[in-house]
Amino acid sequence: MIADVVKKLVFNLDRIVSDNLGDPFLSSHNYRTYPFDKKKFQIIKPVESDKKIAFIDGGNLELISAPNFSIQINRVYFNIFNGLKRINVTTIPQRIEFFSLTMASFKNDKIFFDTYLFPVINSYDQYLPDSADLSFDSSDRRIMYGTSRADISRVASISRRFAEWLYAHYVVENELSTGDVIVMDGTLRTAFKNESKYAKKAYDAAKKRKVLFSGLSKSSNLFTTTGLSLLGAVRKLAIDQELDSVWYYYPIARSISPEHEAAIFIVKLNEQSRRVFRYEIQTEQAEQLSKGKLNEVFSVLSLNSCDISFPGYPYGLIDADDKARVRHEEVEMYKMLLLTEISERGSYLKFSRHIQSTDAHDVLNMLKGVE
Repeated sequence: MIADVVKKLVFNLDRIVSDNLGDPFLSSHNYRTYPFDKKKFQIIKPVESDKKIAFIDGGNLELISAPNFSIQINRVYFNIFNGLKRINVTTIPQRIEFFSLTMASFKNDKIFFDTYLFPVINSYDQYLPDSADLSFDSSDRRIMYGTSRADISRVASISRRFAEWLYAHYVVENELSTGDVIVMDGTLRTAFKNESKYAKKAYDAAKKRKVLFSGLSKSSNLFTTTGLSLLGAVRKLAIDQELDSVWYYYPIARSISPEHEAAIFIVKLNEQSRRVFRYEIQTEQAEQLSKGKLNEVFSVLSLNSCDISFPGYPYGLIDADDKARVRHEEVEMYKMLLLTEISERGSYLKFSRHIQSTDAHDVLNMLKGVE
């Protein structure tokens, strides 16, 4: 019976997903998209270059939560490479860590979420966003889930994103020089109130020092006008042109929105890779790049994307993800420290009645032996 249902499901999937590529589709009038054209593929030609590339990523996990508060541990990390050669960091700490406390408050007949930051080391404070920029109306549509009030745990993670932008500014100013490149993990789109303030600070530093500001996404949910995945459609177009065994980049669109200053490309960074990725360059900087300079950027990025563990994906981002990641065993340690301190203050019952508002699912998992 199940086999028959699966057969029927796959039949319908195969029937609906066609090979009609359509054209790139970005669900907003804030983008100028380029129709698919095989002539737009540009082969990446290896060139010798002394450009350095900095990669930056962040990670966070929740330690204790309730409907009215969330405590999280956050990390931001960067590295610098020339090809696959690691370059020593000389001026600023390579990784910063901080706790965040997000609390609900009632203001002007609305629920607000306010976040306060506590650096693990006092000197990290200068690299953290201002708490005044981390106050959000829970009914702000930019942070809501559909028509539901924003989830406090999600709002709590915004501070880490802001810290990534601010840290990128310090990396550009202190560790990079003319012609170098910085790559953030993810897109360059700013989605939250006050986020553009920190993005602009990073962009201004990059323009001043003539450092190219960019971002590369692990995944993409973009579509074509026929409902196909955009990355899959570009790969199909490349295969049809017998380009699947070379390194290439393909321009997709340019944003005209102040909240997303980006020229968008699809890139294949290693001939052995079966994956392509979304790569963005700050709009103004992208427009100033000659074809040769653009090729050089993709060439040095390709040279960093040859690690056997994940060919076609920059090793700098693999390393940044690993060093910024907060692991679950660490969460248990920090959680125990927090709960011990709460208990010693005689405040356990005060907080537990709020925590128990949302932890029934965790209790069920524990009963079933699920972590």
